[in-house]
Amino acid sequence: MSAQQPPPAALGSAGLTPVDTHALAESLLTAARDTGLPAEGVEGLARLGGGASKEMWRFDLAMRDGSALPLVLRRQPPGRARSTQGLTSVAAEAALVRLAEKAGVPVPAVAFELPESSPAGDGYAMARVVGETVGTRVLKLPELKDARRGLARRCGEVLARLHAATGHETLGLRSQGPREALDSLEARHRTTGQARPVFEFALRWLRDRVPDDRPHVLLHGDFRTGNLVVGPQGLVAVLDWELAHLGLAAYDLAWICVPSWRFQRPDLPVGGFGTREDLLAGYAEAGGAPVDPDELRWWEVFQTMNWGTMCAGAARAFMDGARSVEGAVIARRASETEFDLMRMLAPDHPAWEAARAR
Repeated sequence: MSAQQPPPAALGSAGLTPVDTHALAESLLTAARDTGLPAEGVEGLARLGGGASKEMWRFDLAMRDGSALPLVLRRQPPGRARSTQGLTSVAAEAALVRLAEKAGVPVPAVAFELPESSPAGDGYAMARVVGETVGTRVLKLPELKDARRGLARRCGEVLARLHAATGHETLGLRSQGPREALDSLEARHRTTGQARPVFEFALRWLRDRVPDDRPHVLLHGDFRTGNLVVGPQGLVAVLDWELAHLGLAAYDLAWICVPSWRFQRPDLPVGGFGTREDLLAGYAEAGGAPVDPDELRWWEVFQTMNWGTMCAGAARAFMDGARSVEGAVIARRASETEFDLMRMLAPDHPAWEAARAR
């Protein structure tokens, strides 16, 4: 039995690149068998939505005993440029996911990796977990009400476990302290070619208050609503590890507090579902080092501009010809982060009271 015949072609990332799904299914089957899995075929191969930089495909691996193993492929297609901020390969991401799992972080288990010579590109297959990732649904679904109550504290616990992880020395992760991170952020802002006075003011504010560096820990790099799978039982899995690197713990703790991830719940700074107090309590209870409030605020301003710069970068890419609906939508959010930065850097300005009165 060979790979089940899927449709001969499907749209790839950004809805522009056709993908030979039959060839992709054959590559998956070969990789699974080479790993030692008793697989007979690939069934139900279909592209998943989302994923701004990597493709995601769901499929079932038909086993010799008649069972089906539900999996998700995460891959970098051949010929596509990699993010300069991320890991060197998707295979390195798979190794990192395995390391995080050993540290006690909930992740989808890695089933197998695509070999370097695979025509399907660079990628790995992982267990298909059940839960919700869409931020607005995580915050509103009634069946997740109990999960939301303890989610911020649970996120703190998970980050503490990750930050205590060891054994990542062989992965070639970049290491970046606050000053280097700020230099990189400013450089990326300059490459957008866009004049944004609020960003310039934020950069000056950050330059004047750079926190001290200290020993670096393993960071997820994109720990936020949208990359967390949530079910009625709580946090099911952490996804999207491509921006992992070494740095200060507050980098991760601040990223989940960026206003854009709150989804109309500004009163709950942690992902729209919890408080900083609960996040930091969970972090401390799981062994995380104390976090200075001023340092956390610095990183929140940094991360808000970081997201704004990513949005502005999406606008630059769109104008340069990398046209996609997703890219255009992300690009428009740069102005949203300017508003957030103004509120963060001048929280007592009378304009905010006037806005609330309207």
